[in-house]
Amino acid sequence: MRIRTFAGCVGLGALTLHAAHVLAQSSPSAQGEAIAHKFCARCHAVGETGASPMRLAPPFRDLSKRYPIENLEEALGEGIVVGHPAMPRFTFEPREINALLTYISSLKNREPADRQK
Repeated sequence: MRIRTFAGCVGLGALTLHAAHVLAQSSPSAQGEAIAHKFCARCHAVGETGASPMRLAPPFRDLSKRYPIENLEEALGEGIVVGHPAMPRFTFEPREINALLTYISSLKNREPADRQK
């Protein structure tokens, strides 16, 4: 049992290091997409299409229709607090905020793949 647990920990550690290396080597938009999938996709639709898993959570592609994306910078840095208890409080580092906002901004400039010709 100990060997399996140790092997699982080593494997998880290697995966974490690999993910960190990939993030360090990718564009800010790709980093932001990875952050969105890791922290936000549980409730929000974070891609170009699809509904949010939590009905009241707006899809990321619609956020720019609600408010200027740059207004989210301070909230992400200090911890987003909203008027409903289901939203966890997140605090991100400046480079993570930049990456996430870059990704969210890129969604408003893309046309969904099923509409592209």
